[in-house]
Amino acid sequence: MSERTSHDSDEESLETENLEDKMSLVDHLQEFRKRLMIALVAVAVGSVVSYFYAAELVHYITAPAGKLYYMSPGEAFFAYLKVSFFAGFLLALPVVLYQAWAFVVPALSNKERLASLILIPSAVLLFFIGLIFSYILVLPAGIKFFMGFATEDLQPMLSLGQYLSFVISFLLPFGFIFELPLVILILVKLGIIGSEFLTARRKHVLVLSFVVGAIISPTPDVFSQTMIAVPIIMMYEISLFIVKYILKK
Repeated sequence: MSERTSHDSDEESLETENLEDKMSLVDHLQEFRKRLMIALVAVAVGSVVSYFYAAELVHYITAPAGKLYYMSPGEAFFAYLKVSFFAGFLLALPVVLYQAWAFVVPALSNKERLASLILIPSAVLLFFIGLIFSYILVLPAGIKFFMGFATEDLQPMLSLGQYLSFVISFLLPFGFIFELPLVILILVKLGIIGSEFLTARRKHVLVLSFVVGAIISPTPDVFSQTMIAVPIIMMYEISLFIVKYILKK
């Protein structure tokens, strides 16, 4: 009788644990849904605000190319929407990253929480530095290079929609490329890699940077691939310098 009672008690305990796990999973899903909704609302609000300044944004984005054209009645409108969404996402990026941090922070230790308070702002800052670097230095050089193929018989007539797609796909990779030093420093702090490892992988990074450039470049030409590969190599060398001579790892 006592064995049966003990067996029933074990089953009830197991059912209770399973119920708690299910409730915990439901709570996590609800929390994820809440954070996701806040992030989407932030992007939507940022996009709406940006739409009121879409003309000015298009003016600055198209400045390196000069006068553009739209080939269909709705192309300009959809181009404005694309620019507004892109700018809205950038405006909401701190909120999006904060929501992601708030979702995972309960599982972090106090030390990890403190580190994340430094890493997240640094990641946002590096992302925007990459975009600015690309817009000021890389994009004008790229546009000038492609415009250089014009002749008396061949004149460029750029479509607004296609140009904006090119610019956005050209700018975004640099935002992620400038995150490379942060990723390397994290790996170094975790003890996964060191300066010797980074020095030994220089040749591999050189080749891999051009492979990445070929994959994410908006056009298949060597110039665009090189313009993406060179900053990757620069970021890697800067990271190696910091690790070797400042952190001395």
